[in-house]
Amino acid sequence: MTEHLPYNERLNHPHDFEVEYRILSESEGGRKTQVGQGIRWDFWYQFEGMHEKNQLWMIWPEFLDAEGKVITQKDKIIASSGKARMWIVNEGMRKYHQEKIKIGLEANGHEGGRIVAKYKVSKIVGLMTNPIKEIEK
Repeated sequence: MTEHLPYNERLNHPHDFEVEYRILSESEGGRKTQVGQGIRWDFWYQFEGMHEKNQLWMIWPEFLDAEGKVITQKDKIIASSGKARMWIVNEGMRKYHQEKIKIGLEANGHEGGRIVAKYKVSKIVGLMTNPIKEIEK
């Protein structure tokens, strides 16, 4: 069994925020295969006027079990709905997302142009305090 090392142990800071998620079924246009921990879906804001059209962001989910603990078995099939920690991968973009991500925000998880999951932000954790790198000009 392959183990997933929780991102907070790798990065030495807490996740940015949490979402309630629902993975779309194949009949809804979602995935044809099951999801495992470590998937790297892109994030898309589900409302107009916040970003350039069709802009995807590297904000990755880390799925939690029913007790709220990070699932550490990579080969365990993830439930079709539940909670996930969300990680902004590019620290240079965290400041941008600080102004956008709020409790109740609805968003999508994407694999390329395909929507594979629906998110609703349920909790802000380290979004405002995690490291920010200045973007070089």
